[in-house]
Amino acid sequence: MATKPILGILTWREGKRFEEPGYLRRLVLAGRQMGAETFLFSHQDVFLSQKKIRGFVPAKGGGWESRMFPWPELVIDRYRKRVKEYMRLRHSGLFSFANSPFSKKWRVTEFLSKHDRVKRWVPETRLYARGSVKAMLSRYPIVYVKPGNGTGGRSIVKIAAQGKQYLVQGRDRRLLQKKASFSSAEAVERWIQRWVREQRIRDGNFLVQQGLDLALVPNRVADVRLLIQKNGAGEWDVTGCGVRLGPVGSSISNLHGGGEAISFSRFVAKRFGAERTRQIQQECSQMAHEVAAVLEEKFGRMMEFGLDVGVDVQGRVWLIEVNPKPGREIFRQMGDRETYAEAIARPVSFALHVISTEGRQRARHTGT
Repeated sequence: MATKPILGILTWREGKRFEEPGYLRRLVLAGRQMGAETFLFSHQDVFLSQKKIRGFVPAKGGGWESRMFPWPELVIDRYRKRVKEYMRLRHSGLFSFANSPFSKKWRVTEFLSKHDRVKRWVPETRLYARGSVKAMLSRYPIVYVKPGNGTGGRSIVKIAAQGKQYLVQGRDRRLLQKKASFSSAEAVERWIQRWVREQRIRDGNFLVQQGLDLALVPNRVADVRLLIQKNGAGEWDVTGCGVRLGPVGSSISNLHGGGEAISFSRFVAKRFGAERTRQIQQECSQMAHEVAAVLEEKFGRMMEFGLDVGVDVQGRVWLIEVNPKPGREIFRQMGDRETYAEAIARPVSFALHVISTEGRQRARHTGT
């Protein structure tokens, strides 16, 4: 009888407390339903001398139970904290991974902004330094300052020129709203210097980015979250996309900050009509495929990307950010259960494709 494929999911844990436990539970169950022995583990669960892993699986009635598992044939990396123990394990060569290590946000943005295939979609972005905010405000009416290693809308500031005033609004590391107004770019620069010092996330840098007018609804920021994933044949395919509409007066659209999830086609069609919406959606898909392809060429095998996409008031498409370990809750919050289920299943489908393909390649090499 054929043995089950063994699939590990590397993630952060403390005791039996996991990051993103709801998604990880669904991912393990999806693996089980597809016939794979699937479990979670962290850097402290590797027993090299025994070639065994302490793995965790959902327990009946909730929570997690652990037991020893054989060495995984492939590992999906969902570890989102860049602690040294994780980094050491990630680069140890002990495992075959479905997704390669990625780089810091600034380096990725810099790479994409210079690549001929994708640079037309990337807003101007600079690494924060003294004077950079003032320089960008001389070029654009809206400027964003954001952490290069941030998530969930934390520590992001929007600066908008209105008449002779500069309005500053954002959310701090605890997602509390902050607002201020200044009469000069120099005053804004001084305020941002303090913000960068106080709201830094770990040891990360800040970025200064050309702002986009994404107020497709007056006084509300809207952006698009697009998920592109490898399917069971190992090919890139857009799983779905949705619009995140920020609260009234907020500088961000993130769902963590009170934003709401809305159908892309329905929302965009209200502004641009059905035909233009179809063209915008087509361009978003083209951009996603191009970005996925050039990033995979640069970093090695990847399996999914979440793209934050801006559609400005003129209908122009922009790439705001790329996340190699994206969430998929937007589909659940939109009520699109089918896309949400597919977004969970696809990493497992792709992993099983890799295990099967690599197994056949090994068999050819060994002649078995």
